[in-house]
Amino acid sequence: MDRVKGKVALVTGAAQGIGAAVATMLAAEGAKVLVTDINTDGATAEANRINDQYPAHAIALTHDVTSPDDWRIAMQSAEEHFGGLHVLVNNAGIGALASVEDETLENWRYVHAVDLDSVFLGCKLALPLMRASGGGSIINVSSISGIIAAHNLAAYNSAKAAVRHLSKSVALHCARENNNVRSNSVHPVFIDTPILDGMMRNDDREAALTKLARQIPLGRVGKTADVAYAILFLASDESSFITGTEIRIDGGISAM
Repeated sequence: MDRVKGKVALVTGAAQGIGAAVATMLAAEGAKVLVTDINTDGATAEANRINDQYPAHAIALTHDVTSPDDWRIAMQSAEEHFGGLHVLVNNAGIGALASVEDETLENWRYVHAVDLDSVFLGCKLALPLMRASGGGSIINVSSISGIIAAHNLAAYNSAKAAVRHLSKSVALHCARENNNVRSNSVHPVFIDTPILDGMMRNDDREAALTKLARQIPLGRVGKTADVAYAILFLASDESSFITGTEIRIDGGISAM
């Protein structure tokens, strides 16, 4: 308990899936959390659920992560409600199944706007507040697809690989500025969340999960808690000497 006590965190895409699990775990470990999502009702429900367990630990915020104005409002909310910001989890993202020939330019740009531009905006606009708050940790949720490519994930591979390298650039910038902010990325493999549904193309969900699990050395699809625990570690002072690197939460698939 209390691994992030006294910290203020902002988690994007927190209405469901990995984001919801991360927001809940950070609150359970003592952080005050801004639960942000373009899905206002979902973010509100998640913040209420957190507050039922950990009173006054969460607020919900409507947040289009591709909008600079929404990011500025999020920073203002963090300062006004909780007095600063110490942890930024850039989790919001979408998937896209298409090869380089099948992908459209419109969808390519949309995937990069949500999965990559949002991370750039979050890092850029959160850093002044994080610096003023005494420093902290940026955790960018990439994917194992940012390290291992697939023939039918052209836009997703590209965006998630860029998140990995951007995280390193941010880490080196912060180290050079001596602002006490660290930046790292996490790279989950298949995690049992709603985003996986759109990438299955299979009406039998359980059969699809079993098929995916066969690709993973540990023999199962990941759980949201598997990712949340890694993010909790990076958010905490336990990882104070870790920056500019990545954690692969992939059941061993990248070791093959």
